[in-house]
Amino acid sequence: METTILVSGLGLIGGSIALNLKKQNHTTVIGFDQNKDSMDYAVRTGMIDQFVPSFEEGVQLSDVVVLATPVSVCIDYLQTIDNMSLSQPLLVTDVSSVKKPIMEAASKLQNNAIHFVGGHPMAGSHKHGVEAAKAHLFENAFYLLVPGKGSSDKDVEKLESLLESTRSHFVTVGEQEHDQMTGVISHFPHLIASSLVHQAKNWHRVYPFMHELAAGGFRDITRIASSHPKMWNDILLQNKDTILTLLTDWITEMNHLKELVETDDHSKLQTYLADAKQFRDGLPIKKKGAIPSFYDVYVDIHDQAGALSEVTHLLAQSKISIVNIQILEVREGITGVLRLSFQTEEDQKRSKLVLERNGYETTIQY
Repeated sequence: METTILVSGLGLIGGSIALNLKKQNHTTVIGFDQNKDSMDYAVRTGMIDQFVPSFEEGVQLSDVVVLATPVSVCIDYLQTIDNMSLSQPLLVTDVSSVKKPIMEAASKLQNNAIHFVGGHPMAGSHKHGVEAAKAHLFENAFYLLVPGKGSSDKDVEKLESLLESTRSHFVTVGEQEHDQMTGVISHFPHLIASSLVHQAKNWHRVYPFMHELAAGGFRDITRIASSHPKMWNDILLQNKDTILTLLTDWITEMNHLKELVETDDHSKLQTYLADAKQFRDGLPIKKKGAIPSFYDVYVDIHDQAGALSEVTHLLAQSKISIVNIQILEVREGITGVLRLSFQTEEDQKRSKLVLERNGYETTIQY
C-alpha cells in the first residue's frame, strides 16, 4: 500500500528525513517550504518526489506529516490541520528539540483524525539549510519519540517503521523527561559556552593579546557558542523552566567551587576535578549525542613548503573529504599542529589510518 508523506520544512533536518523516507518502498515524499528555492533544490536532487504550493494542499494529499519547522511554526501548522476536514487518519510528527510547547498544542487538538507523536532526532551538523542535508545524518543517533494526544503504540511503531532507514536508535520518553534531559546535556551547555565567550570578551579589553591565545583549547571548548543565535534564543526560552532550574543549580555549583579555591582546599578540589574526569571519561564515545560531534584528527607536520598539500593529496587519493582545516598556533594540551575535521567518524578513522601508513604522527582526542 502506497504511503504519501509530507515533509514541511526542507532544511538540514527535514531534508535529511526526506532522503531517508525516499529509501522506503511504496512511499511518495512531497515537500513544502516557505522558500521556493529550497523546494526547487529538493526536487532537482531527488530529495522529494514533488512539492506543493501550500501546506494545506500537502496535508490533503498525505497519510503522514513531518513538521520540520521552528516550534512556533509547528504550533501554527497543528492548528491549521485541526481546522481542516480530514477524510482519513493522519499521523503527524515534529522534530523540535523542546517538547513542552508542541505537546501542549497537540493536547488541545479537537480533530480526532489527528494522531500526534512528538519526535526529536538527536543529531545535527555545523552546517544549515537543505543543501547540507545528508541521508546518513541520523545513523547511530538517538531518536526520541514522545507520544501525544490521540496516538497509540501502533502509531509509534508505524513512525519507527517509516524512519527505519535512518538507522537511529528509537527511545520513547515523556515530555518532561525529554526537556529536562536535553536541557542538561544540550541546551544549558550552549548557554554556558556563550557566557565563557562573554567573559573572555570582557577580559580582552584588559589584555588585547589574549585574543591570540584563545585560538587554541578555549576556541575548541566554546565551539557551540558559534551556533545559530536566533535558533538557540528560541530553544532556551521555550525550555525556560528547565533552564532556570539549571541556572540555579549552576550558581550553587560555582559558589561551592569558589569556596574550595578560596579556602585552598587542595584535597577537596582535586577530588572535585577527579570526579568530573571519571564521569566524563565514562561517557559513550561512539554514539551521537545532543550536540553535533566533531570528528577531528590532529597531525604533526613540519612548517615547510608543500607540507599541507601533501596531507590533503593523500586524503584526496583515498576519496576522503575534509570539512575543515586549521593550523594551530596555540596548542596547550593538544598534540599536533594541524587539525583536520571530517563529517563522519568513519572518515576520521580512515584518514588517521592513511596518514599513519604514510609516516605521519596523528592523534584523536576523546
